Amino acid sequence: MQRILSAQLPAHVGTTVRIAGWTHRRRLLKSVAFLIVRDATGTAQVVVTDPAARAAVEALTEETVVEVVGTVTANPAAPAGVELTDPAVRLLGPPAVPPGFDLFRPTLTASLPTQLDHAPVALRHPRRSAALRVSAAAVAGFRAALDARGFVEIHTPKIVGSSTESGANVFALDYFGRPAYLAQSPQFYKQLMVGVLERVYEVGPVFRAEPHDTARHLAQYTSLDAELGFVTDHRDVMTVLRDTLAGLLGTVADRAGSALALLDVSVPEVPVEIPAVHFTEALTIAGAPADEPDLAPAHERTLGEWARHEHGSDFLFVTGYPMAKRPFYTHPDPARPGYSNGFDLLFRGVELVTGGQRLHRHADYLAALAARGEPVEPYADYVAAFRHGMPPHGGFAIGLERLVSRLVGAANVREVTAFPRDLHRLTP
Repeated sequence: MQRILSAQLPAHVGTTVRIAGWTHRRRLLKSVAFLIVRDATGTAQVVVTDPAARAAVEALTEETVVEVVGTVTANPAAPAGVELTDPAVRLLGPPAVPPGFDLFRPTLTASLPTQLDHAPVALRHPRRSAALRVSAAAVAGFRAALDARGFVEIHTPKIVGSSTESGANVFALDYFGRPAYLAQSPQFYKQLMVGVLERVYEVGPVFRAEPHDTARHLAQYTSLDAELGFVTDHRDVMTVLRDTLAGLLGTVADRAGSALALLDVSVPEVPVEIPAVHFTEALTIAGAPADEPDLAPAHERTLGEWARHEHGSDFLFVTGYPMAKRPFYTHPDPARPGYSNGFDLLFRGVELVTGGQRLHRHADYLAALAARGEPVEPYADYVAAFRHGMPPHGGFAIGLERLVSRLVGAANVREVTAFPRDLHRLTP
């Protein structure tokens, strides 16, 4: 008899089926026992009245893996309106050691550090695993949206010979006796691949050795990167980003609807045209000093509230960040060289995406590095490629975990990360 999943039970009323999963919960009443079995698609209720079978259920421990053969019977009070009756229960492994917290409760009561310490078990909680399903659907939507627009997926090195962002916040390692680093970004490689494929994207890990200890930062996270050639300026990139987000979120709604329902959240609408403000205007809206070089988290929250109130949008572009706060490869605004053709996208008051137009002329790279007092040598291979003809281009990067955390309303990005790496955590 082929195993079926709990979500398929309503289609088998009146037939004998086989299910398998984890012992999610047992409810032992005087004349009947209820065994709740959890699998990848949800839970199934098993009704046990036979004394021998009841004794076996009483002996079970939570999270023990079991197989149940029984008759699918309609019952409006049961999960999905059906339950299994006249069951035969068989263990598929030894009795499990129960976890130190209850997985059957609607929410995990254990502290977040405790959950992370015991992630292999804590992630089994339906709400924790639901967030991971949303994440998987978001990646699928990102890929599908860009595939439909002629982008090609690439895979770039995560061990590199120099830092991408011209900073010291990199993880160094010994590479066969030579210094190397974990990649902060696929930025250099995705730009170079524009010269090969014109439109490229990548889904992969990035590493930031920044000593942040906040609810929104990780030392390793998943970056959804895209880069496209033959743009006029950063506004072309913003258009592609808008369409990519709409497609991504549409896929989340289609593929992770049950997970969203469990988490009691809905997918936000992406406006046909996302509102945009220049950095200088953003400072005014946020009540920040006019000479402020960047937006603080409090400023971003204020801007998010403004976008919601004034435009009914969960999203807001902030364009024209000062060149001093952008990497050397950023293209300046021709009309205001002190400001960039770069942008951030805020989602519900938190920076979600960074992007913009890049330099594409070899001489401009040499000038940009010289203006910052940086040597060319660490970037020699990268910069040399621009001698061989590169089109005007630009791109963006979305932080997957931050996107999902804002989407599901998590208070901490670690709640939607399976095995987070941060300032303090290197295991499990």
